[in-house]
Amino acid sequence: MKNMVNKLVHAAIMLLFSTLLQAQPGPRAQLPDVVPPPQRFATSTAHYEYLYNSHNGGTSHSYDSVPKWEGLWSAQGNNSGNQLFLESLDGSPIGPFGEGENVVIKEGVLTPEYEAAFQYRRDLGVDYDRLTSCEPAGMPRWLLEPYVREFINTPSQSWWTNDLGNDTRRIYINQEHKNIDGTHYAAGDSIGFWVDDMLIVHTVDIYPSDYFRGTPPTSNQFETVEVWRMETLNNGTKRLVNNVTFYDELSLVEPITVVYTFRPRQDLQALGFRMRYWECAQNDNTYLTFDDEGRPSTQYRLPGEDGYVDPRGNDRLRNPDLPAGLVGQEKSPIFNDDVQ
Repeated sequence: MKNMVNKLVHAAIMLLFSTLLQAQPGPRAQLPDVVPPPQRFATSTAHYEYLYNSHNGGTSHSYDSVPKWEGLWSAQGNNSGNQLFLESLDGSPIGPFGEGENVVIKEGVLTPEYEAAFQYRRDLGVDYDRLTSCEPAGMPRWLLEPYVREFINTPSQSWWTNDLGNDTRRIYINQEHKNIDGTHYAAGDSIGFWVDDMLIVHTVDIYPSDYFRGTPPTSNQFETVEVWRMETLNNGTKRLVNNVTFYDELSLVEPITVVYTFRPRQDLQALGFRMRYWECAQNDNTYLTFDDEGRPSTQYRLPGEDGYVDPRGNDRLRNPDLPAGLVGQEKSPIFNDDVQ
């Protein structure tokens, strides 16, 4: 019974992700052209420094002049994800997680070791997602997650927040990279400079991650150069466009340049939507298992099972240092008929 319920829960999550990925509410617009780098660069640092020098260090903005990308945004069209790494032999559509009977890995995009790793992942299936173990999306997956974003630009920093997992990117303007901890980070270390209304960003020191669920892994040498700008379309609507080049000497045969776009969500603003703290304790009832053939999957502890933690409850697992049943400790009294 439990396995059946887990499969139903997993199927529901897969449907939700698929719907979010494919749904692009509001006016559709043609995807902007990919703008390749001005020349071939051996490293992301060489690419970024070339742009910095070409623009003479860019524009020094004040609080009044720095471009404003306020409001709520969500991912829209892009040419990234599995489109980069898979192809359909018969022209049939490729699913959001790389599904399809005649879908194969493109040759010559990934290095042999990472192409084999991607095939290994595909052979196992995509029942497991590291986000369920409270890992942040990180880069580059941050760019494709179908959740809400906020972009706050100041003259010295830009703070870009993803509603998923409190996953915030910080871009330090007109500064150098710093890594006083000597390690990597989910979102990496990002610096940038403005050229009028265009922000150029360089990100290094990124955890090995994924482009999205079911895509190839990235290595700990993955780095990016991004060019961001807000555009006004012919119908008057706004969109944010990110032309980004991926560098990864361990996983990519050569750098790849793609485009991501984001659309404003006035509909959510009109409803009064606010970003809240993403409480990862809500995932306490998920855990990783392997079947007899070594395939990983995310499982769920159900109410009544050993180890189940009521994510909104008041029990000993939630409050081990308080008397059992202490009134007023429920996380959501609005849903509790016993608390007025």
